Amino acid sequence: MDQFSSYPVLTVLTFWPLAAALLLAFVKTDSAVRVVTLIASLIELLLAIPLVGFKAQSGFQFLESIPWAAWGLSYTMGVDGISILMIWLSILTLPMCVLCSWTYIGRRIKEFHVCLLLMTTACVGVFSALDLVLFYVFWEALLIPMYLMIAIWGGDQRRYASIKFFLYTLAGSTLLLVAIVALRIVSGTFSIPELMQANFSFKFQYWIFLAFFIAFAIKVPMFPFHTWLPAAHVQAPSAGSVILAAVLLKMGTYGFLRFSLPICPAASASFAPMMIAISIASILYGGAVALGQKDIKKLIAYSSVAHMGFVTLGIFLFTQEGINGAIFQMLNHGIITGALFMLIGAVYERSHSREIENNLGLGKYLPAFMFFWGLFGLASFGFPGTNGFVGEFIIIMAAFKVSNVVGFLTIPGALLSAAYILKVTLKMAWGQPASPQGKSWLDLKKKEWAYLIVPAALVVYLGLAPSGLLGLIGPSVKDTADDFAARRNLVNVIEVTSVKGEPEGKIYEEDLLLTSSKTPVASEEVN
Repeated sequence: MDQFSSYPVLTVLTFWPLAAALLLAFVKTDSAVRVVTLIASLIELLLAIPLVGFKAQSGFQFLESIPWAAWGLSYTMGVDGISILMIWLSILTLPMCVLCSWTYIGRRIKEFHVCLLLMTTACVGVFSALDLVLFYVFWEALLIPMYLMIAIWGGDQRRYASIKFFLYTLAGSTLLLVAIVALRIVSGTFSIPELMQANFSFKFQYWIFLAFFIAFAIKVPMFPFHTWLPAAHVQAPSAGSVILAAVLLKMGTYGFLRFSLPICPAASASFAPMMIAISIASILYGGAVALGQKDIKKLIAYSSVAHMGFVTLGIFLFTQEGINGAIFQMLNHGIITGALFMLIGAVYERSHSREIENNLGLGKYLPAFMFFWGLFGLASFGFPGTNGFVGEFIIIMAAFKVSNVVGFLTIPGALLSAAYILKVTLKMAWGQPASPQGKSWLDLKKKEWAYLIVPAALVVYLGLAPSGLLGLIGPSVKDTADDFAARRNLVNVIEVTSVKGEPEGKIYEEDLLLTSSKTPVASEEVN
């Protein structure tokens, strides 16, 4: 049951970072900019306390709805079990990005922190919006600050990486806009909850699904739309890589869950073999390419392609267990990979290199650093007792329940994950250093402990006690899976009228490519 909120917590969480970005215009010194942004990020965490009251039940909670403009536009915000974890992840990422950039960023400090705050506004808005146009506004709002972060504060190839990121994302966004306009013309509404319950013809679903698929597959990214990601990760500053891995990639899988399955159930079912095949290709390709990398950051970037392949696989199994595992793994990947990118930034500040061969034998000089790297590395390949194991295990078990072939094809991906993580970890911990310069490096500083201890605690806690969060998202996941199962064969309700315009009944159009029997649902109508 949907629940409206008297306190607009989602609006406050969305626009407080924007207000803080405007406040930075009046801050003069670089050190003050860092402090003000950190304080603003901690205030954002405090403002999110009401979300602790989120209940494990169906429907949207903390709803806000205000008429916005003509054509049925409304400012509607809400959260359910599919989006609540992503909002928390977006909010938790901000202070960690501020801390890991404290000394990493040395120029245009104010502009950099403005970009961080603007991206947080966009991320929270994407996962809260319940109006298609509002969703699209936030979706696009993330593009510019991320482009600037790569183009201005990135590495030597930043121009190439930023333009490639911009063009890929813009292409997907254009198709997403086409799908939004088409949905408005056919359904007469921009309301996401209403569209989730509408029934459309298979032909219409087919084209809408394809538009959604390209837009979201680029964002995930899925093979073969992934080529922008390694370049963007390698060239982006640490904070940019953290936001990319922790939040931006999840917008694609969130789109599949929020739009593709409920709005295009028949088309989703028809395209499922393709989606499963591409997901497995992403898992195997990402793992294989990661194994051959010499740049630590590029290795973790390709590992994201593989890990997100597990997420999309779980979604398109269409089972409650698979979707549960997918959402849990979205959270896990954000925590683990975000932390690994922060560690890569920390070692780069010391060695000024991301090459594995230039960062050997760190266990001797930086034991605390290697402790955290080892913990997050184990979690990355799904070591039992860590959060990475839980999500990946649930998805693999769900795959075996759907098809033994699909289940067996995921196993090499898990083995490749262990291979490339153990390869780089063993070399970094016990490899023979190329030079004795590591003796002069300082181990983790206080601020580095501060931004690593929280994800480390989450890795252990969620690995040992995942039932709380799984129970929290369970009702929404069950609704999604049950609704999909009920509507995957029923695609439209057509009102039949006589020559005189008098109603004569309804025809339930079914997907003719499927062989299941007709199941009329008289309550579902599309004018």
